[in-house]
Amino acid sequence: MNLKYLKSLMMHQDGMHRITCMSWAPNNQKLAVATSDRTIILFDETGERKDKFATKPADAKYGKQSYQVKCMAFSPCSSKIAIGQTDNIILVYKIGEEWGDKKTICNKFPQSSAVLALIWPPDRDIVCGLGDGKIRLCNSKTNKSSTLFGTDSMVVSLTCSGTGKTLLSGHADGSIARYFFEEEGGGNQGKIVTHRCPPYALCWTASTIVAGGCDKRVVVYNRDGKQVQQFDYSHDDDEKELTVAA
Repeated sequence: MNLKYLKSLMMHQDGMHRITCMSWAPNNQKLAVATSDRTIILFDETGERKDKFATKPADAKYGKQSYQVKCMAFSPCSSKIAIGQTDNIILVYKIGEEWGDKKTICNKFPQSSAVLALIWPPDRDIVCGLGDGKIRLCNSKTNKSSTLFGTDSMVVSLTCSGTGKTLLSGHADGSIARYFFEEEGGGNQGKIVTHRCPPYALCWTASTIVAGGCDKRVVVYNRDGKQVQQFDYSHDDDEKELTVAA
């Protein structure tokens, strides 16, 4: 695959203005970018900046600087965004169908620790990974949360299969765990492999699992966790750690 540079959406700025996370809408018409000042900036499919809104803390008494946005995901209909925050909450914002529509909070999901990973699979509820190792399901219709499974290690990444039937979670101890919403091709639930470092970059292709992290190696596993290929960039001083995969 060859990637072609098209344009810069946000220009370099002096000082700290880090991008904390990004998310494409399923309809491919909106891109959401979260900045370190807890603002969500919305772009259209051509990269033109169209809208923005400020996120809110779990409790106003702690102030606007009491948290960071760590993860977010659009709803399957592309009209809502779920925002995962370090102040132990997921807030779902209704952003509407048109640019400039009023942004309102339609769901609040308090959690037991910081929300560090989040996905919203097609035809399913929100799935989040927490700092205490839990993987939880958040139902936007009932406004209730439940635990899918728990681990002893902080969650660093989440991804699901193309069908949305199976979930993978990456953890700080390097473990990659699998959970079946529905049976899909056999295999066991639970830990399937231990990656050599925390798999912050984790994605599921049609037939393989791709993982990467701070060791600057991209490892390809089969669906049962057996390594089938590796790309090693650890000897290249110009390369940096791998933090995301898609």
